[in-house]
Amino acid sequence: MQTFKWQRIVLKVGSALIAPEQNGCSSRYLLSIAQFIVRCRAQGIEVILVSSGSVAAGSHLFPADKARSVAMKKAMAAAGQTEMMAAWDRFFDFPSAQILLTHGDLRDRERYKSIRETIFTLLDHGVLPIINENDTVTTDDLRVGDNDNLSAMVAGAADADALMICSDVDGLFDKNPNLHSDAVLLPEIDKIDDSIYAMAGCATSAVGTGGMKTKIEAAEKATSHGITTFILNGFKEQTFNRLLEGENPGTIFMPYEKPMQEAIHWRTHTASEQGELVVEGNFTEPLDKNSKQLNPHEIVEVRGEFAVGDTILVRSDDGTKLAKARANYSSCLLNFIAENESTEFSDEVQDSIGPIISDEDIAVLEKS
Repeated sequence: MQTFKWQRIVLKVGSALIAPEQNGCSSRYLLSIAQFIVRCRAQGIEVILVSSGSVAAGSHLFPADKARSVAMKKAMAAAGQTEMMAAWDRFFDFPSAQILLTHGDLRDRERYKSIRETIFTLLDHGVLPIINENDTVTTDDLRVGDNDNLSAMVAGAADADALMICSDVDGLFDKNPNLHSDAVLLPEIDKIDDSIYAMAGCATSAVGTGGMKTKIEAAEKATSHGITTFILNGFKEQTFNRLLEGENPGTIFMPYEKPMQEAIHWRTHTASEQGELVVEGNFTEPLDKNSKQLNPHEIVEVRGEFAVGDTILVRSDDGTKLAKARANYSSCLLNFIAENESTEFSDEVQDSIGPIISDEDIAVLEKS
């Protein structure tokens, strides 16, 4: 590649590309994507494929005239997953591997590390990892919900250089191109803010579960980890030819100049908070430098139920989100502390239990 110097990329392909007619997998759009993967690998670029489509691929095996319950959709995913893997596998003369994930796997630090190790080992041995959300077993509590955000989490876990999200439009436009003929494609985004989200609108594919908003969310996750992110038209063969020629065929989101460290990025963008700790918001120092001085009497409220080691959201009493952190104590104990607010008691507790949260396991958030 001339302009882009990648060692490892994550490519996200949606349901509309896998099964455009919802009648099983189709090679109509997958062939050019598969050729892109083959050509990348031939140039020494490692590829990780995040592929939606199991439900769409398996839907034709079930009655279309009946209401599709959650259980039926899970069954579609189970049946369609094997069909989808077979569809990808027939394009390649190298081995591939299936990895099915839930958010529960990603938000648990030990399982997250295990996922990283598995991906790295597969890549080291020339095996193409093909990743999808495990729709068959996941519940609402454990769902990522869309493979755009899943692909960003995977890109972070895999220390990728670039994330490429395939869409049904050429990239991000200043307004919905399906509704406005004068919509203008934005070739480069330096910073994602509210104005960028406003442009995303709420358009969604008739087949997929994501929309432009989830792609922007994914781009925000990835770029904060130093990962260059593209939104591309996966339906056009020339998209992938232009990438291989070093050109930008869609919208490129530039990475942070100072990316988050891996552990901080995981806690910010992948770990989900299991509860909240509301504290007095009159800290004179940043929370990451002051967390060891967070005293029990500064706890205003404990929300939710969480155990030692869970990720919690620390919020000031004016509603400002301060940080996501590892809880050193359970919600039960912290509730007991908060209900006994006397200074004497708090000082005694502080002396005996140590820091409530540790500055070694904290991700400071932008004020919101």
